[in-house]
Amino acid sequence: MKVQLFIPCFVDQLYPHTAFNMVKVLEKAGCDVAYNTNQTCCGQPAFNAGFVDDCRAVANKFLKDFNHHDYIVSPSASCAGFVRNYYPKLFDNSDKHNQAKNTGTRLYEFTEFLTEVLKIENFGASLHTKATYHDSCAALRECKIKEGPRKLLQHVQGLELTEMQDNETCCGFGGTFAVKFDDISAAMADQKITHALATGASAIISTDLSCLMQLEGVIRHKELPLQTMHIADVLASGWEK
Repeated sequence: MKVQLFIPCFVDQLYPHTAFNMVKVLEKAGCDVAYNTNQTCCGQPAFNAGFVDDCRAVANKFLKDFNHHDYIVSPSASCAGFVRNYYPKLFDNSDKHNQAKNTGTRLYEFTEFLTEVLKIENFGASLHTKATYHDSCAALRECKIKEGPRKLLQHVQGLELTEMQDNETCCGFGGTFAVKFDDISAAMADQKITHALATGASAIISTDLSCLMQLEGVIRHKELPLQTMHIADVLASGWEK
């Protein structure tokens, strides 16, 4: 099965190791993984800031870069959900409308692709720690992802997964929300981290590095005994790479 990677801007710049680990997991599953180096942003930041025309220009480039018939896989439910749910609206009543809809149907968040398309839950990973899982707003509400990541984590040898209180509550990032309402954003992150620490977990795992980046900032600032991990890094741990 041929798979095209869509690597979001912040993953490319700040967390490239997660992208590499996603490739390792996909290749272990038997996928032929390709990466178009011309790809850039999906346009979500411009859209959220109100620059719809600028977003449409970026989205148009995205459609050109992924103008094929392969599956598209991304380590971000936020970006995947944006393309899937908002591109058809961006290109409504235009000659790109059907292409936008088709692109959205081929684009999957990483864990969603593993469990819903490949139908694989056990990758032979091992990680001896206690962790809790954070449901990102984008994964939960934009992509309807809930049980899939948990099924994958249940097969990680040595991993003790425990649910935190209010695991579906926002971490406070929300893109520009964290900039415009920084005090509220920080308080939401602090609440999420408090719930995670109450479980006795040593790590917070999620599908979205945007959430984990938000939480990691508060954790580092307060020097708390907690780490953040993207699920791709978890699934690539403990086996020969």
